[in-house]
Amino acid sequence: MAERWVKLMNQTDFDFVVVGGGPSGATAAHDLVRQGWRVLLLDRQGRTKPCGGAIPPRLIQDFDIPDHLLVAKVRCARMISPAANKVDIPIDNGFVGMVDRDEFDEYLRERAAQSGAVRCQAIFDKIEHDESGQLWVHYTPVTPKEHAASEHARPIKVSTRIVVGADGARSEVARQAIPNAHKTKYVFAYHEIIEAPVGQPGYDAARCDVYYQGEVSPDFYGWVFPHGKTMSVGMGSADKGFSLRSATARLRAIAGLADAPTLRREGAPIPLKPLPQWDNGRDVIVAGDAAGVVAPSSGEGIYYAMDCARRVAQAAHEALKTGNSACLKNGRKSFMKQHGRVFWILGVMQYFWYKNDRRREKFVKICEDRDVQRLTFESYMNKELARKDPMAHVRIFCKDMAHLLGLART
Repeated sequence: MAERWVKLMNQTDFDFVVVGGGPSGATAAHDLVRQGWRVLLLDRQGRTKPCGGAIPPRLIQDFDIPDHLLVAKVRCARMISPAANKVDIPIDNGFVGMVDRDEFDEYLRERAAQSGAVRCQAIFDKIEHDESGQLWVHYTPVTPKEHAASEHARPIKVSTRIVVGADGARSEVARQAIPNAHKTKYVFAYHEIIEAPVGQPGYDAARCDVYYQGEVSPDFYGWVFPHGKTMSVGMGSADKGFSLRSATARLRAIAGLADAPTLRREGAPIPLKPLPQWDNGRDVIVAGDAAGVVAPSSGEGIYYAMDCARRVAQAAHEALKTGNSACLKNGRKSFMKQHGRVFWILGVMQYFWYKNDRRREKFVKICEDRDVQRLTFESYMNKELARKDPMAHVRIFCKDMAHLLGLART
């Protein structure tokens, strides 16, 4: 660690400065340093993001995630309707991995550092260009224990060629450099980490429970996710007048978890729509939550953050290699080409089906259908729209229309 600090203090010029050390920032730093670039990774740390922690097999495969980081392997998803009807969806021939974000994120940051990125625990302050057009990044180192700048902390500035902003929702990098970044809409997420109720009737360490109930969330959903020795219990909502803590207390009571010891509480805004612009056309680009790449309807963010970071890192690499800053736009273009259709479908689904409890009840009913279950999980696990068995899509369409028109029983 001491050697890294010496290296940092002696080095004031980098090809890239990556701001934010979550899954997106750590992935971008790792990919860029493996391309041969000099990379500084800035991250404040000390605050774990509220997150269900689910990662699909595609992520585990694409990003070489070791098995020891998986604190649980989920093999069933249970959906609970407003009327407390339950639909169990088995995950055939596989599992969804669950990670604890504090350990998972730290592993990714350390992997980037081991690959050659210079890692610094710091608060990002600002970006500026001097009279010659040189890009500078100002930051203030923080103390490892307090995660805040001490009274005697000395601001530092380093020159760089490109800044990658991966500093989460309400990104300060995006606010300073990306036009209209402030117009993004958010869901506010909150969860409580509790001790797993091992031995309690109904407890299943390999099942995720998702609550589609207006009293838990008026426009999103609540979750109870296993994490080995602990559980994540939380919910999200874009309704600023809705009490997230009270709703989570109701969820814990509904799930029979009111008396489980609470280990910590966390909350944060989560964007649910990609920004229309990810770069400033010159030398700044954003990724992950800063770019708004959290899936509507599901709220899934880890895979999309890391995939986004990989595409952004490749675009930034091309921009420096060719000297053409227009290459930065390829990051968003590549991501939206791969995932834009899925995001649009999920957005429409959230807008319609999460509207009220009557529609939520129908939505859970639709999920009883084996065609829906199979195609949904094929798409989720592989991160591609399932195109096999076209007749299954036809059957699903017909059943959806029956529910929409009130012709199907709930």
